[in-house]
Amino acid sequence: MSVSNDFKAEEKRRLCALVIGHKKNSPGAASSDGSISEFVFNEQLAVLIEGKVTQADVQRVYRRTLESLPHDINNLNPDFIISLHCNSFHQKATGTEVLYYHKSERGKGAAAVLQKHLVGHLGLKNRGTKPKNAEERGGYLLKYTKAPCIISEPFFISNNDDLARAQEDFAGLAAACAAAIDEIALDDEISGWKS
Repeated sequence: MSVSNDFKAEEKRRLCALVIGHKKNSPGAASSDGSISEFVFNEQLAVLIEGKVTQADVQRVYRRTLESLPHDINNLNPDFIISLHCNSFHQKATGTEVLYYHKSERGKGAAAVLQKHLVGHLGLKNRGTKPKNAEERGGYLLKYTKAPCIISEPFFISNNDDLARAQEDFAGLAAACAAAIDEIALDDEISGWKS
């Protein structure tokens, strides 16, 4: 029996930890009428994203406590991390941004990929990618996770127009996130194996 030279060992798929921002009893920001919270929106979004990712494995992560979250994620040994959130300020604030740890070049690269896909789908104001240190909002998670970690803030849940845009093509938003995950997973400079 001979073995074909064309046979290639299947490469291990990269793992994306997909974190649901906030938790059921502390659901984060809410729409102006209080009908939907960050937690509810992003839990539903994560389920759709998981079904659309083709180039990586996805592990959904729920927060027990903020302090334990980096440790819980690190125990999964993911190749990269995306934490799903919604921005909130006042009813006129608008736009899309992605946060990353200011010392992480791989996080910066992942943030740029996700930002491109989110802005391309939603068409909201491009607020850019934003470096954060440990003391800033989101910085604790960004600093204490071992793999590149980014925080998605695709729209302002406090802005009725932003929320309506995110909801009008919810499946499309999930597809944009999934496309970003696939692109990041295939980019060795971002999600390459840890040595």
